[in-house]
Amino acid sequence: MQGKIMVTYSLICDNDNYLEVSMKQILENEKIVKLLKSEFLKGVRNLNVESSMDDATIILSTEKELYTFEAEKKDFADLLELAEEDAKERKLFKKGCDAVNIIDFVTL
Repeated sequence: MQGKIMVTYSLICDNDNYLEVSMKQILENEKIVKLLKSEFLKGVRNLNVESSMDDATIILSTEKELYTFEAEKKDFADLLELAEEDAKERKLFKKGCDAVNIIDFVTL
């Protein structure tokens, strides 16, 4: 196999966060409902806040920086190891960040 693969990866750190919250959970929080009312409906009384979509989800996660490198197609099976080597060469690994996550790869 000849050709190249463009690999995109991010670092996995100990303090990464990921949380999925439904609209129903958000609107059950009194502080958020008060904030919505005060921000969008100032001076109006006796209001009810509802959502027509209970299954809508908001994802709160740590923003990640993405890194890329090129690899040979023949090295496809070793992409994870190659991404780790690339991160080591760039000196990206720090305390608490010691693994990589392959985000995408595209053949060129």
